[in-house]
Amino acid sequence: MDYATIKLLHQSAVVLSGMGFAARGFAALRGAQWTRGRLAKTLPHVVDTVLLLSAVTLAVKLSLNPLQSPWLLAKILALMLYIALGMVALRTRFGQKTRAIAWVLALAVFAWIASAAVLKSPIGFFALWLRPGF
Repeated sequence: MDYATIKLLHQSAVVLSGMGFAARGFAALRGAQWTRGRLAKTLPHVVDTVLLLSAVTLAVKLSLNPLQSPWLLAKILALMLYIALGMVALRTRFGQKTRAIAWVLALAVFAWIASAAVLKSPIGFFALWLRPGF
């Protein structure tokens, strides 16, 4: 596959993953039964696998090394935080308030990860406030 196709696949997976997590988290907090179903538990893994494989492919194609690309390293570290927060948000063993806070924080981290990718900045959307004339 060429670079443009892989990038489009990656960007599409980002959107599907984010929207899926937002919808599943919201519904789970509201007690929706479908969030406990097989499709709701399997489909995110398929989308996230495509997301991860396309990310690695792009990094290889572009010869990106996280140790030499601070924005990429920051994204990888933030991804681990996003996963941890997502686990708390979607697990019923945690209290409703804890899950809701984790869900909101996970969405914020997700947005930050996307902004770090777009801006190629390890501080993501915070870089916008550091620009002269903002």
